[in-house]
Amino acid sequence: MPIEHVSDTARWVAVYRAMESERPDALFHDPFARRLAGDRGERIVAEMPRGQAAAWSMIVRTAVFDEIILDAVTRGGADTVVNLAAGLDARPWRLPLPPTLHWVDVDLPAILAYKTEAIGDARPACRYEAIAADLTDDAARDAVFARIGAASRSALVVSEGLLVYLTAEQAGALATALHEVPSFRRWLFDLASPRLLRMMQRMWGRRAAEGNAPFRFAPAEGPEFFRRYGWRLAEFRSGVAESWRLRREMRFGWLWRFVSRISGARRREEYHRMFGFVLLERDDAPGEEHVPPGEVRH
Repeated sequence: MPIEHVSDTARWVAVYRAMESERPDALFHDPFARRLAGDRGERIVAEMPRGQAAAWSMIVRTAVFDEIILDAVTRGGADTVVNLAAGLDARPWRLPLPPTLHWVDVDLPAILAYKTEAIGDARPACRYEAIAADLTDDAARDAVFARIGAASRSALVVSEGLLVYLTAEQAGALATALHEVPSFRRWLFDLASPRLLRMMQRMWGRRAAEGNAPFRFAPAEGPEFFRRYGWRLAEFRSGVAESWRLRREMRFGWLWRFVSRISGARRREEYHRMFGFVLLERDDAPGEEHVPPGEVRH
């Protein structure tokens, strides 16, 4: 079985970053990706159903997260990036980040040790710190958040590829814990719809579950799920629409575009929100009425 632990999904995604980096028209360049993926990552992609065909969505996610993170630290005033379940993300080494930025990777000890060894002597562009912690341990998680929060003025929290593996209760607990740190101002993550979750479970669900990485979280209300925990929507980018913009569509994407155009408004909206990239901001008065949520890109 190719996936034995949820951390193996980081190797899976690293293969896709390597595939994109080796294109002449690459959207991003990750010189560490092939090394980070290793033979195990290559085997996961080879053995998972439609492993190669799924690359487009992860490539789009990486490119869009790059854009949002860079905007947050260059124009949005973020002095800290808190990368939860950081996995094999190499952004501190490959993005043009300001040297004053404090980047904190939080993940399990084994995956962080593996990444440190694979990255080798390469120097990060910013102040980099790795904190080994189990995010399912509430006390350890809260202690890490408190320490990072005390040292930052305006932090962007990133949880790329994490939420889909949580239960609704765990996602809510994480949202609450993040909101309890005043300097955690924004939160960036990817979010699946119930329809996409069912598709993922049919395609990869058995193998992922057997590797202790079941797909679980896809709230029917989308980003509004987090309003009750003190977060409001700042920006939503449709994964489908971004794939069109970046020219990294799924196979037969032209057919999906055609179907989208001739579908009714409700079906078209469902299609565009099948998965997306969500940027939340603190809402310190979650019970009050607010202006309509931020930009929704179609």
